[in-house]
Amino acid sequence: MPRKPNEPFPESISELDGIEKAAILLLAIGPDSAASVLKHMPNDRVEEVTRSLAGLGRVPDKVQNAVVAEFYNISIATQYANEGSLSYAKLLLQNSMDPGIAERMLSQIQTQVQKTPFSFLQRAESDNLLTFIQDEHPQTIALILCHLSHHKASEILGGLAMEKQLEVIKRIANMEQTNPEVIREVERGLESRLSNMLMQSMEKAGGVPTVSEILNLTDRATEKTIMEGLEADDPDLVEEIRRLMFVFEDIKLVNDKGIQSVLKEVENDELSLALKTASEQLKEKIFSNMSERAAAMVKEDMEFMGPVRVSDVESAQQRIVDIVRRLEESGDLMIEGRGGDSEMIV
Repeated sequence: MPRKPNEPFPESISELDGIEKAAILLLAIGPDSAASVLKHMPNDRVEEVTRSLAGLGRVPDKVQNAVVAEFYNISIATQYANEGSLSYAKLLLQNSMDPGIAERMLSQIQTQVQKTPFSFLQRAESDNLLTFIQDEHPQTIALILCHLSHHKASEILGGLAMEKQLEVIKRIANMEQTNPEVIREVERGLESRLSNMLMQSMEKAGGVPTVSEILNLTDRATEKTIMEGLEADDPDLVEEIRRLMFVFEDIKLVNDKGIQSVLKEVENDELSLALKTASEQLKEKIFSNMSERAAAMVKEDMEFMGPVRVSDVESAQQRIVDIVRRLEESGDLMIEGRGGDSEMIV
């Protein structure tokens, strides 16, 4: 039986269905990656996962980590099945030829396919890698740098404290051939620590804010499909998502023509009230799309307005946001990052 929205999570993730696990995984990987994943899912599945994500509530670390670990293990198993391995090659050789010949042949190819030491660090960004290893012993850092590209090794070295830089350089200069078992031991220790760091994340909460953040990062077509699918079942949820998807400060992302269309529908007194808590960047965007006289009037109104209730400011801002949303739906304005760059205007 599917878990009801916001009810406590079970002790074992085996009691969760696939849709719930998918929603938790999207929550764990963050809105950027989640938005990319949604683009490649069938529409019906997207609607199911999005609805589940909206009702997740706070996901305990234990549950989130278990779902991520299960996904990782399935991925590794699939990759292993698809790509084979050195051990599988060894089994084939031993079963198909004389054991002595098989052993010699295996030793010849082993060095070619053996995993590069510290390969799990190869794709890490230099800044992240520096944070991860900078407190290691200089000998360990030296060993790691010797197995990275020269470019990445130099970036890591440059980020170390001067005293540690000298220690590491001296050890690299004096380093001779290192016992492979020593390398493997250091590698296992680092990989284990990195795995623990990745799993020890803060609890993340699902819910409408997470859905709105993800949908903000999807393309316009994907967002529209999801919202239309949800609206048929739960229009109140769709309205709640929409209100969080585009906030007043995001108006600075509207194109100039769109800003001018919005201003035609907004009275100066309401605009003055809405801009009371706006950033300087947004104010400049608004004023640059008004005549000098109109901008001066709004600025003067704001200057002499005096204290106002936050709720009144938020109400004025929401009314303007509603105008922006309506004009976007009708195609009269475009918002940067929401598919506008790729749409053809005719």
